[in-house]
Amino acid sequence: MRHKTFFVTDAHLGSGTDSRQREAELVKWLDSIEDEAQRVIMLGDIFDFWFTYKYVVPQGYTRLLGKMAQMSDDGVEFHFFIGNHDMWLFDYLQKEIGVNMHSKPEEMFIDGKHFLIGHGDGMGNQDLSYNILKHLFRNRICQWLFAGIHPKIGFSIARRWSTKSRHSHSKKYNRYLGDDKEAIYQFCVRRQDERQKAGSQLFDYFIFGHRHTPIVRSLGDATYINVGNWLENRDYAVFDGEKTELKSFQPSH
Repeated sequence: MRHKTFFVTDAHLGSGTDSRQREAELVKWLDSIEDEAQRVIMLGDIFDFWFTYKYVVPQGYTRLLGKMAQMSDDGVEFHFFIGNHDMWLFDYLQKEIGVNMHSKPEEMFIDGKHFLIGHGDGMGNQDLSYNILKHLFRNRICQWLFAGIHPKIGFSIARRWSTKSRHSHSKKYNRYLGDDKEAIYQFCVRRQDERQKAGSQLFDYFIFGHRHTPIVRSLGDATYINVGNWLENRDYAVFDGEKTELKSFQPSH
């Protein structure tokens, strides 16, 4: 019976020499959950880089995309929250597979529980410089200019930038920093406070990625969960209708 919601984040497919293995294990994970999954929520940076051209499809990822298409056709609901590495996916997955695309954190009600879900990039004053860069990347003129570059050159530039960005992130944020320094956690605290002051229904769960570090923290009666990453740890989370748990996939060989 399909009744569970699964979360996965930060696979960064296309990066490193083990990208094909990571993709294969992500497909194995989908194989292992498809009989239970009512929905699968991808929290962003599943691809290390992507650009949706009008007539060109980036090479690779056929196994993952094929599995997603098959599960979607079988009735599994897919959601994709674009990250800072795959923000130029646009509507490709929506048109080809039927994936629900999200460009910002969204509220969801799942089995009576109130969730706030997103990737997690650009939150707080700590990411001011990135927020400026993000604004440029989402500018239609900048996107149009990039689309005019030959894909071979464009992808080469983008992959170098992506690798540099990922390594910088890893050096700065490869551990839990403490509640007061965790930008996503502080964002969730503010959102919960705002709803409480407005007399609105409070959140039960805050689910995010981006940090590459599995985190579970109490936020009053709510719970903040950072799912971690698929890049190194094969982390994921599952909501069974009552509780949400962090887990790690152990592929059999």
